[in-house]
Amino acid sequence: MAKSIGMYINILSYLFPNKSSDLAYQFFSEPRKGKLRINELPKILQNATSDSYSYNNQTIHTYTWQGNDEVIFLIHGWESNGSRWKKLLKHLIKTGKTIIAIDGPAHGLTSGIEFNVPTYAEYIDFIAKKFPPKVIIGHSLGGNASVYYQSKHNHTLEKMILLGSPSDLNVIFNNYKNLLSLNNKVFTLLKSKMQQKFNINVDEYSAAQFLKNSTIQGLIAHDISDSVVLIAEAKKMAKTWKNSKFIETQGLGHGLHDEKLYQTIVEFIN
Repeated sequence: MAKSIGMYINILSYLFPNKSSDLAYQFFSEPRKGKLRINELPKILQNATSDSYSYNNQTIHTYTWQGNDEVIFLIHGWESNGSRWKKLLKHLIKTGKTIIAIDGPAHGLTSGIEFNVPTYAEYIDFIAKKFPPKVIIGHSLGGNASVYYQSKHNHTLEKMILLGSPSDLNVIFNNYKNLLSLNNKVFTLLKSKMQQKFNINVDEYSAAQFLKNSTIQGLIAHDISDSVVLIAEAKKMAKTWKNSKFIETQGLGHGLHDEKLYQTIVEFIN
């Protein structure tokens, strides 16, 4: 299916280049799953205080487990939602801190059809101005969005935890190019679209560089068998982020669900 879509976009690029780049961006940015229904929420989210906030004609949805004045943000990744934190939550709640999980753009109960890191970072910043976090935990692209947030916005962060997160945008784009077998014409058009839309140079966007001068305490965890985001991405960030600790896991894959790792996260937070 992916190759067929790519072939169609490639053919289109010679006839209607702008339309081909629009279509390529659409498949790149529109999640196929991860949405939730308000009347069919997973049990873990039913136990939270559910809130919606209006921002730029969109709705941002959050789930709060109330604790003390110190706030932890949970930022999920692509095609996921606030419920992905179910297994970690029981450990975090014991810290006594307030926990807020944010549904990303076009995910969970947050509105929209398009997901992208710059918008996600804006959403994080919007909620952070209401409930300033001390700690942020991001998984996969949620981790990347968390790094982008801390590099672009004023924040009160003391600690940041990245789980299975990518660093470089060009790696993500090249994976997408290979998945659909896109030709160089479409690929160039797609990168130009990102430049126009978000003022982001795909070849220069790097979480590792954003973290280079960060004074935030960091914990990076990545599995050596992660086939979704290769561990090389985590190593890039660990190399430049001098105030971070890097943990390699084995056999946990991209999800990184593990009791020992959860305990390490809680110890790092405390």
